[in-house]
Amino acid sequence: MEEEKDKKIRSRRYPIISGAIILAFMFLAIFGESLAPYPPNEPGMSEMFLPPFWQKGGTMDHPLGTDMLGRDMLSRIMTGSRVSFIVAILAITIGGLTGTALGIIAGYYGGKVDAILMRTADATLAFPIILLAMLMALILGPSIQNVVISLGITLWARYAVVIRGEVLSLKERDFVALARVAGASSLRIMFMHLFLNIRNTLLVMLTLQVGWAIIIESSLSFLGAGIPGPSPVWGSMISKGREYISTAWWIPFFPGLAVATVCLSFNMVGDWLREILDPKLRQLG
Repeated sequence: MEEEKDKKIRSRRYPIISGAIILAFMFLAIFGESLAPYPPNEPGMSEMFLPPFWQKGGTMDHPLGTDMLGRDMLSRIMTGSRVSFIVAILAITIGGLTGTALGIIAGYYGGKVDAILMRTADATLAFPIILLAMLMALILGPSIQNVVISLGITLWARYAVVIRGEVLSLKERDFVALARVAGASSLRIMFMHLFLNIRNTLLVMLTLQVGWAIIIESSLSFLGAGIPGPSPVWGSMISKGREYISTAWWIPFFPGLAVATVCLSFNMVGDWLREILDPKLRQLG
């Protein structure tokens, strides 16, 4: 009876629309460049500032219109999803793995190790990510590698703080004491016992951080400290299109809509995962 109720709760709350948007986003990130109707950087001087197809002067050849150089907006948005996806996945992988490992170590050993790692994490979180990326862009030049490094440097601290809190409570459980009695090494306890019990928290964080990484990457590109042109990047498309917002609103609007939609979808799926993976929240439902 309880199991059937739990299944109904999960089914009712599943964010179908958000999940479909995420799948579509991932599909475009992989195949978008091949499926795009036009090369994303191909100018068309005779087709500059074409509006979307439903406005006067628009055409179905360019359903979302064209930009100030006559480039197809739909093609650029489809291709730009790959850059956002790559940056988000790389940054989350680097930051997540580093932060999880350090969080487990800090929580398990405690003492000076915990104090040093947590004070370092606090200092990292206090440093503005935008300022860090802009400094790296000034020193090394704007590039996708620098954006990934900047995001990874900030992300590890977020994971370390949360994971450390989970480990502090888990290491006092009986299964950890039994593992010690059985002769398990500290490394085995940390990564075979503790890690397996924080995987749900880690999964939720990974999902929620994708949207955050995409927003930060778009913000950096908007400020000129992210991925340089002529790559079709949503943030730089918004930045360059803001000059024409009064006469060609679609140039900054559609990339902005893409950023907002994808980030909101990841956040909704992350919230759903948190509800179904946390027994306390599931009971409240």
